[in-house]
Amino acid sequence: MTIAKPTGRGALAEDDLAARVGSSRTPVRQALQLLLQEGLVEVGPRRQVIVRGVTPELRDEILLVRESLEGVAVRRACEVMTVEEIDYLRLLLMRQRRAAETEGEGSFIDLDEEFHLRIAEGARLPLLHRFLSQIRGFVRLMRVQARRDPSHMLEVLAEHEEIVDALERRDVDAALAALSSHLHTWSYAGREEVAAPAQPTRLRESP
Repeated sequence: MTIAKPTGRGALAEDDLAARVGSSRTPVRQALQLLLQEGLVEVGPRRQVIVRGVTPELRDEILLVRESLEGVAVRRACEVMTVEEIDYLRLLLMRQRRAAETEGEGSFIDLDEEFHLRIAEGARLPLLHRFLSQIRGFVRLMRVQARRDPSHMLEVLAEHEEIVDALERRDVDAALAALSSHLHTWSYAGREEVAAPAQPTRLRESP
């Protein structure tokens, strides 16, 4: 779902959203209810549904959870991920480079999410994969609210390459260090102090 409202401000009206996506109000209401349950939107002071703002405390919590879960995934992936699965990660890196150079941040973020989830999948940890899938909406909120130079996508790509190189070498310590450095990068974690200008906030519904 793409919501053309700045986070934390502006009501998400069912009629307006239904008109934008060419749907009736019922599926829109169901989608908003799901997003409300997941904490990605909230009820404002006038009972309107608004996109949730991301506080520094929430950012820190999301980072802590991601680093813990993805650290487990990377450690296991170093042991059990197949060569074919690592090759697919390299394919994702090529697609990310193309997105960074020609397609824009929206496509890049989609591929970024797939990259991290593929590592959890390759680690043979389906429950952990599900947990990471459930928090991806919060991660997207963090990133769309941060102001970044376009060059940050190539920096993220280089960090992903370090993770894949370590996975291919089966070097657990290097993979964990690369992951931690990547997740703590300010431009990636969305910790800029200056708020981003209003832009569409794209949230994915859980499968």
